[in-house]
Amino acid sequence: MAANYVNLWRTVVFKCAKSNTLPLSNRKCNFSTLKEQNSKFYDSAVDAVKDIPDGAKVLVGGLESTDLDCAEFPKTFIQGLISTKVKGLTVVSNNAGVDNFGLGLLLKTKQIKRMISSYVGENAEFERQYLSGELEVELTPQGTLAEKIRAGGAAIASTQRETRMFNGINYIMEEAITGEFALVKAWKADKLGNLIFRKTARNFNPPMCKAAKCTIAEVEEIVEIGEIEPENIHIPNIYVHRIIKGQQYEKRIEKLTLQKADTNGSKPSKPAAVLRERIIRRAALEFKDGMYANLGIGIPMLASNYIPPNVTVYLQSENGILGLGPFPKPGEQDPDLINAGKETVTALPGASFFSSDDSFAMIRGGHINLTILGAMQVSQYGDLANWMIPGKLVKGMGGAMDLVSAPGSKVVVTMEHCARNGGHKILGECSLPLTGKNCVDMIITEKCVFNCNSETGLTLVEVAEGVTVQDIINSTGANFGVSPDLKPMGQVA
Repeated sequence: MAANYVNLWRTVVFKCAKSNTLPLSNRKCNFSTLKEQNSKFYDSAVDAVKDIPDGAKVLVGGLESTDLDCAEFPKTFIQGLISTKVKGLTVVSNNAGVDNFGLGLLLKTKQIKRMISSYVGENAEFERQYLSGELEVELTPQGTLAEKIRAGGAAIASTQRETRMFNGINYIMEEAITGEFALVKAWKADKLGNLIFRKTARNFNPPMCKAAKCTIAEVEEIVEIGEIEPENIHIPNIYVHRIIKGQQYEKRIEKLTLQKADTNGSKPSKPAAVLRERIIRRAALEFKDGMYANLGIGIPMLASNYIPPNVTVYLQSENGILGLGPFPKPGEQDPDLINAGKETVTALPGASFFSSDDSFAMIRGGHINLTILGAMQVSQYGDLANWMIPGKLVKGMGGAMDLVSAPGSKVVVTMEHCARNGGHKILGECSLPLTGKNCVDMIITEKCVFNCNSETGLTLVEVAEGVTVQDIINSTGANFGVSPDLKPMGQVA
């Protein structure tokens, strides 16, 4: 079972200058008068954001897409901020977008001074500004980020960086996150300002609405009071101060992922695809009937295609869905229904949608039985590195730190045995920054299967067809034992 190293749930601060944020009393926006306004509804994005001053702290909801028409991102407000030319912003967002879209536009115009995020993804401008010292960056595990925002909304005070022990486990006390403004994108609002979000578009939006002094919402539709049933309201109007109705919503999809046509059981022909499928089919053997599982992007997610027909597995995705179904058939995709990798998915009967803070309450609370994810490196004692190569790649840890540190979850790493340059990925000690310590229970590669133990190290338990133990010794940069019951590498039929 994965060790519970909760002390790894900490913020990674790359550059932290003293805050020059002005007190609210000196800002243009007088929050005490917000409720005295005749209407919460504004005609344009510029009108709604024009009093956001230089140096403000802004919470931005949604999982940002490469497309300005993405379903869940407040893209209209970004254009409004570009028009107002506000500068020196501190922006809290799950991810930093990509070049030339969304928050990437504000980075390009140098309007953001500091980013607090969990994942920076494919944003080359973000990486350039960080490496050159132009941008302050605070990378925070996704679940920690969600919980800090949730705590900020509940006005829970905390002392930054204090360490305490509870029940024999070390915890780092994080500082709650609040902001002067939140920019969110919702599906519908009624004329009182109650909001609802559609399917997986809820994610970080609800906790950010609660953690800001002034929430500004962009919606697709405004309905009459009473048209939204009270039990269906996700954010009550008390948290919402300004609303605009966006125009011409064409919900494009960033990563259209569809079911492949039936190929009558044909096998992959390319060598790399053959080896990848070997990993996927072996990983699928870890699914047990009735379990709750979280699958990472890439090879781990593909393992869901091989769940045996007599086995029921409930797949959870960090962006707010329990009950993930297969990729949609052509024509059935929904831009408001995506997984954490922003791929189009379906939802099985009985599935549920929820916000990111609820999602990580499931993960950090120990309710997930199995986590399968990729890696850059794994040590012989189960240390995991999968989020950063210093000086070269700043990907962000996303939700991985929370997943591998959660109690009660079996952590399985699926990866190619060696790096593309031939270097070892399974090592005596990881050379890259760690995602988790002593957290990996099993490694599955195209060559073999290792069990990991935080005290005794690696044990070779299965070997792929045509691979010898000597082959594995030559391609592994760590010592390992060999099980007396060494077996051929299993696969789902």
